[in-house]
Amino acid sequence: MRAVVFAAALALAPAATAQTQPAVPPVTATDRVMGSPDAPVTIVEYASFTCPHCADFHTRVLSEIKSRYIATGRARLVYRDFPTAPAALSETASRVARCAAPEAYFDVVDSLFGGQATMRNGGDPNAWLSAAVRQAGRPAHDVLACVYAPETEAELTAMVEAAWNAGVTGTPTLIVDGEVVPATLEALTAAIETRLAAGRAAGAP
Repeated sequence: MRAVVFAAALALAPAATAQTQPAVPPVTATDRVMGSPDAPVTIVEYASFTCPHCADFHTRVLSEIKSRYIATGRARLVYRDFPTAPAALSETASRVARCAAPEAYFDVVDSLFGGQATMRNGGDPNAWLSAAVRQAGRPAHDVLACVYAPETEAELTAMVEAAWNAGVTGTPTLIVDGEVVPATLEALTAAIETRLAAGRAAGAP
């Protein structure tokens, strides 16, 4: 992959708290979604590929949520980028993911979060990004052309601006059907089950 020099310091963004209640932008065709579009519960995640709390959520918590709720059609996850410092590295990782083939998007997400700890502990950022490119389901030169395309930059900028306007200030921010929920298995499970129970009470299938 093209050599890029990145800052060495990796600043942490604060995790969102339950007091923040952003007005979440609606799900659109530009969003990357895991799960059935007809799932009764929607989880919106704002995350950064250089955020260690986000990596912890993806490697420890999300696997359980996937097996319990997403794979069973009861919830879907909408992943949205909210890059944190160092900006050049985080934004490039977001672009690599968004330039993947649609069916490979979450493979790239897994690669970036799975390799984040090694990269943060002295690993080569370019090797980290290159490993993600290899998961992208497209030729590397196509991915790189997309990464540096103005359209990709504009799409990411619009997503971040919409997040700021909605009140998102840190990562990870997890929002279940409009309510901010701590990024823990217990909190997410409770929020999902509450909404599923409400749907059953209302006669939803």
